[in-house]
Amino acid sequence: MTLNRNRKRNYLIGFFSLLIIEILIASFIKDDFIKPYLGDFLVVIMLYCFLMGISRFAIYKSLFIVLVFSFTIEFLQLIDIANLLQYQPPKPIMIILGNSFSVGDLVAYLLGLLSCLIIEILKNRTYSPST
Repeated sequence: MTLNRNRKRNYLIGFFSLLIIEILIASFIKDDFIKPYLGDFLVVIMLYCFLMGISRFAIYKSLFIVLVFSFTIEFLQLIDIANLLQYQPPKPIMIILGNSFSVGDLVAYLLGLLSCLIIEILKNRTYSPST
């Protein structure tokens, strides 16, 4: 099924809105569910919106790119890449890389990207008047 992209501007609005939400979550929420799981769920949606806002990639290709990127980051946490390389990256890089592998994070990424796909499918549906 071919899905039509939305306007880049709409994706960028989504990106900046989610970026603000992610910053607020990181700054003010200190719990065991919202920050680790809802944050991961939203971050892949934010990355998807960013990629769609700056590129001409098709929807499926963008979803795949974000999935591979997010899973790669998570698996780099599993092997503790910073320690393995004996390098202490700057704090912003460590925030992106994270510090612990979690299957729950992988599930949150999948659910976030599945939500993107469902929204794109619903947005592309055409309704014909009943006769």
